[in-house]
Amino acid sequence: MKRKEEDYMQDLREIRSIMERSTKFLSLSGISGVLAGLYALAGAYLAFNIFDDTEALVYGIPSGENVWDLLLIGTVVLLLAVSTAVAFSVNKARRKGERVWNPAAKRMLANMAVPLVAGGLLALVFLAKGLIMLMAPVTLIFYGIGLYNASKFTYEDVKYLGFIQMVLGLFGAFFTEYSLLFWAFGFGVMHIIYGIYVNYKYER
Repeated sequence: MKRKEEDYMQDLREIRSIMERSTKFLSLSGISGVLAGLYALAGAYLAFNIFDDTEALVYGIPSGENVWDLLLIGTVVLLLAVSTAVAFSVNKARRKGERVWNPAAKRMLANMAVPLVAGGLLALVFLAKGLIMLMAPVTLIFYGIGLYNASKFTYEDVKYLGFIQMVLGLFGAFFTEYSLLFWAFGFGVMHIIYGIYVNYKYER
């Protein structure tokens, strides 16, 4: 009787696993999160060094050259993070014998896309208006919203990372003199911590 109960529980676990794979994107790689965090920290360091001091970062209107430098840094960091995430996700999915571009992945990306695009465009508006002190907070807030939306279609833990990003963004909007530090902590340190956590919990 006990043996039959164990077989029954095993069958339930397998059914649950199959259903979860069909509804959630589980090919996110913890290592790619760590690397994305390192890219963000490097980008924050370069962005900070564009300006002479903290006051210039908070109150100064950037010159045309500085604007292009900021855009270049942001673009490079974004491309590196996205390409790394895609490469590691593809590799992880292949090892599992799964498809990366499945319905769950499409739903996850669709739920992230709207807040990310909106936040990115708003950040560019702030840049054009010289409100550079608000660029870092707004990207944190909208990125957090995107993560919260996407958590329904991937690891549930993603929503907690989203909450943290939103809180950091709000603090950055209030303490504008430290906005870049909040950005570095959110996109850099928190990604590294979360990547290690995912790797330990789901990939060992």
